[in-house]
Amino acid sequence: MNRLLRQLFIMLTVLTTAVAVSARTAVDGNKPFTVVIDPGHGGKDIGCRGRLTNEKTIVLDVAKRLGKIIGDEYPAVKVVYTRSDDRFIPLNDRARIANKASADLFISIHVNSVDAKTRGRDKIHGASVYTLGLHRNDDNLAVAMRENSVIELENDFSETYQGFDPNSTESYIIFELTQNRHQKNSIEFADNVERELVGTAGRADKGVRQSGFLVLRATSMPAVLVELDFICNPEAERFLHSSAGKDKCARSLANAFAAYYERHKPEDAPTAPRVNTVAPATTSTPTASSAPSQEGKITYSVQIVASPSPLRPDDRVFAGLTDVWYYTQDNTYKYVVGNHESLKSAKKSLRKLKKTYPEAFIIKLRDGVRIE
Repeated sequence: MNRLLRQLFIMLTVLTTAVAVSARTAVDGNKPFTVVIDPGHGGKDIGCRGRLTNEKTIVLDVAKRLGKIIGDEYPAVKVVYTRSDDRFIPLNDRARIANKASADLFISIHVNSVDAKTRGRDKIHGASVYTLGLHRNDDNLAVAMRENSVIELENDFSETYQGFDPNSTESYIIFELTQNRHQKNSIEFADNVERELVGTAGRADKGVRQSGFLVLRATSMPAVLVELDFICNPEAERFLHSSAGKDKCARSLANAFAAYYERHKPEDAPTAPRVNTVAPATTSTPTASSAPSQEGKITYSVQIVASPSPLRPDDRVFAGLTDVWYYTQDNTYKYVVGNHESLKSAKKSLRKLKKTYPEAFIIKLRDGVRIE
């Protein structure tokens, strides 16, 4: 118990320092909105391994794509990376980078996996987003333990982290006693991310969770840890390894950032950039916005991606495509390719599109309106 109390004292000291940093930031009205993007792992810490690639490679690529999108669409926002190449950064240094930058948001990007002995590990799939808090169940604790175990690669990690043992459940009791004061905003952003990874990147929904991640505990701003999908699932790994898959993940995170930024940007920040659409928007029933009228005829198209906000016509997700249009449903823009008179023709198009868009599927329309 003495050990636990010592950890509690250290944690309170860290959080007090974080609050002080945040308070200094609040009075600096000239500071630009700053987002810190943290590609997990790196260097000697490979992270989760797949058959085609590994975690540290995937997340660095996605992080750079995300940073570019934010930089292009929100030039007033300052983007900071904890690492921009393949190097090892200790967990406490990642938080220190964010605090030094007086960041307004911290996004740590990861890829998930399960133990090699787990039955059905090649079938498990889906995205999840974590905020700092109670681990609540054994699954969340296992993920936190795996991500935190990277500190064992650091020299004198026991001294650096004041006796914290990433493999001891006792060490995690501390997170039940000290909650991140930015929890509300962290959960808001986490909800945005999870919704986007499902709707835009086509990942299965494994929910927003709370757990005791070391990389989040000392940050003085809203912070989330994102698990894009499971690299132990061959189909999910192919998606994460593909350029199109990384683009969709980056776009999902960028859309989530855009929604959060519009609610929390400085009062004098410029308005959101005007986003051109592929076709005029519709706001009524799910109507194909540019599909030609067929006078009641049945047609088929291939849906490739969905987004809560309109995408630019020059977005990389549409690279090499023609005849792209969209319809709206449940406040979501659903992008579609082609307008086929026969199901056979649509299936032929689907086979080609699935090479780039693994989650593509056929929709059925009557006179340009989607039907079940």
